[in-house]
Amino acid sequence: MGEILGIAAALLSSVLGGTSVAATRYVVDSIDPLALGAFRFGIGFLFLLPVSLLSGGRWPRRIDWAGVAALGALFFGLFPVLFNASLIYTTSARGALALSTLPLLTMLTAALLGIERLTTRKFTGVLVATLGVAAALLTDISSAPANAWRRDLLMVAAAMCMAFYNVWSRPFIARASPITFVSMGMGVGAVILITISLLRDSFEPVPLLSLPYWSAIIFLGLFGAAITFFLWTFALAHTTPTRVAISITVNPIAASLVGMLILDEPFTFNIIIGLAAVCLGIGLATTGTRSKGKVL
Repeated sequence: MGEILGIAAALLSSVLGGTSVAATRYVVDSIDPLALGAFRFGIGFLFLLPVSLLSGGRWPRRIDWAGVAALGALFFGLFPVLFNASLIYTTSARGALALSTLPLLTMLTAALLGIERLTTRKFTGVLVATLGVAAALLTDISSAPANAWRRDLLMVAAAMCMAFYNVWSRPFIARASPITFVSMGMGVGAVILITISLLRDSFEPVPLLSLPYWSAIIFLGLFGAAITFFLWTFALAHTTPTRVAISITVNPIAASLVGMLILDEPFTFNIIIGLAAVCLGIGLATTGTRSKGKVL
C-alpha cells in the first residue's frame, strides 16, 4: 500500500510539474531566471516551514545537515537556474520532454553508483527512449525557436541534477521525514538563490510585473515548489528512485496541454511520437525480472 501511495504521489507531482513548466514559460521572459527561482522556492519554503513545525515530523539529524544542505543547493539552487534558463528559448512541450530523460538518467546514475544493476533490458530501454527524445527534439525544427537545442541541453543538465537528488536523498529522508527534509533543503536553495539574485540585481524588474505574472509566480511557489516537491520527496520515501522517476513521463503531456491553452504553443506529431518512444523505452527498462543489487 505504501508503494502505491508513493507512485500516486510521484504521478501527481509530475502533473503539477508539467503545469509549472508552462507557468515558468509564461513569466520567464519578464523576470531573471535567478529571481524567479528565488521567488518560487522562497514562497515554497515559507509555506512548508510552518507545516513542518506543526507536523511533528523528525528533522534531519545534525550529522546529516551538511548532506541535506548540499542536496538542497543541488536541487533547489542549481536545478531551477538550469530549468528556468532552458525555458527562455524553448517551448513548454520541448522543455518537459527534455526533462523526461530523468528516468533514464536516474537509472544510469544508480548503476554508476552501484545502487542498481543496469541489465541488457534496461540498456535497450534507455537507448529506445533516448532516441525517441532525440527524434522529438531534433526533427521538429520548424516549430522551435532558433537554437532551442542548446536550451534543451540545459534542461537535460537540470534533469541530471534531479537524478543525483533522487539517488542520494533516500537515506537522509529515511532518517528524517519527507516534509522536514524537503523544507530544510528548499530553505537552503532559497537562501542561495536570493543571495545571488541580490548580488546580480536580478530583482530590479520585479516592481514592473503585472498581476497575471505575480499570479503565476505565486502558483509556482505554492504548487510548483511546496506541494510538487513535497509529493516527490514523499514518493522517494515510499518507493524506488526509478519508479518515482518514471512518473516524469506525464510531465510533457501536462506541459503541452497547458502550453497549448495559455501560450498558443503547438502540440505536434513529433512530440507525440517522442513521448511514446520514451514510455516504451522506460517500460522495457523497468519491467521484467528484478535484479538483486545494492540498495540504499
